[in-house]
Amino acid sequence: MTKMSKNSDTTQVSTTESSEELLNRRNFFRKAAVYSAGAVAASTVLAPTRANAQDDPNIMEEKPWATELGDPVTKNQYGQPSPYEHNVIRRTTDILSSGNMQASIAVTPIQDSCGIITPNGLFFNRCHGGTPTIDPNQHRLMIHGLVEKPIVLTMDEIKKYPNVSRVHFIECPANGGPEWRGPQFNSIQFAKGFMSCAEWTGVYIKDILRDLGLKKEALWMLAEGGDSSHMGRSLPVDKVLDDAMIVWGQNGEALRPEQGYPIRLLVPGWEGNLCVKWLARLEFAKEPFYAKEETAKYTALTKHDGKAIQHFYANEVNSVITSPCPEKPWKDLKKGEMVEIEGLAWSGMGTIKGVDISFDGGKNWVEASLKGLVLEKAWTRFSYMYKYEGKDILLSSRARDDAGHIQPTVKQERDTVGVESVYHRNGIHTWAVSAKGDVTNVQILS
Repeated sequence: MTKMSKNSDTTQVSTTESSEELLNRRNFFRKAAVYSAGAVAASTVLAPTRANAQDDPNIMEEKPWATELGDPVTKNQYGQPSPYEHNVIRRTTDILSSGNMQASIAVTPIQDSCGIITPNGLFFNRCHGGTPTIDPNQHRLMIHGLVEKPIVLTMDEIKKYPNVSRVHFIECPANGGPEWRGPQFNSIQFAKGFMSCAEWTGVYIKDILRDLGLKKEALWMLAEGGDSSHMGRSLPVDKVLDDAMIVWGQNGEALRPEQGYPIRLLVPGWEGNLCVKWLARLEFAKEPFYAKEETAKYTALTKHDGKAIQHFYANEVNSVITSPCPEKPWKDLKKGEMVEIEGLAWSGMGTIKGVDISFDGGKNWVEASLKGLVLEKAWTRFSYMYKYEGKDILLSSRARDDAGHIQPTVKQERDTVGVESVYHRNGIHTWAVSAKGDVTNVQILS
């Protein structure tokens, strides 16, 4: 028992525990262990028990953190994760960066994600010329071209428009790209971590255009960044007038520099390269800006005739099982125990309506449960309780959305776009789980 005494100068913390108190604690855990074992036996979910809790020093003995005053609330004026979570970080590799770390990729540890919101410090990052440090007081947004009243806006002026907050994912069109010819990384973070999901705060572009007046002949918009790469992307006005946003907030705070501070473009559901960071200019025109902006499009070739697919902006319906995975294998499970299979599903074309799970590589399917918030163009969690049988399985997931799209097999995907492009790969992903619980990235081609 911890006792605190206070004198005129200091606060002292002391720990004393009588033999009677220790005996009472042992009796409590002995009874609790018996009750727990009986309760679990009657339950459909087998939870771990500790029949010898009364002998476990981690329960029976007070720890230093329970006997000493902790750090003051002002030690870190901006909160930091526990030091015990030091492995939960974004990662990169020379294979992704091609040796240029200023124009590189940092992938999200989706195996460690909780719920559907990615913390800002773990959010997927892609840049083409490094991360600039921009003074918001000097930053300006130019809106011109086929508008009645061209304008240059300061940050304060942008924020005068009514703001909205929406939860959406951002996914690089190359997410899953390393798998286009076969498994390359035995890692979910490197295979599927080119994406994240957040709550975004900003203004709909259509609300600004109501003031400026968009000319009827305007069919395309160019978005250009204010960083050293001045990356430009073209997108159709129909999407701009639907749900495209200029955002300055992410998960309740200002954008981080690597996420486009002070403002970025958000194009919900569409490929992440369109969500131009450090946004500095919007220009409206009759035609897309491909002639002026060599980097304004990503393309893929169809298998049957080799023609380029120019306008496939939306990220297709997709899913992946996050537990188990190579980083989170099944360890120390006993035959007959219940274990939760969990994963993420998403679609840039609408809302996830269901997810199926297969234990034999796609020959047979059972329906998983959707859990938590189910939002349009956002991550959706799915779950399935599985009775562990201690045998080899091929574990796959297949998602479907409310627009009627169903995640294709790898063969169906390849029959359409072949293996020449790394973009928009959404074939069904499979883990081989061994009888010992090890997890390996595999590909089912049938």
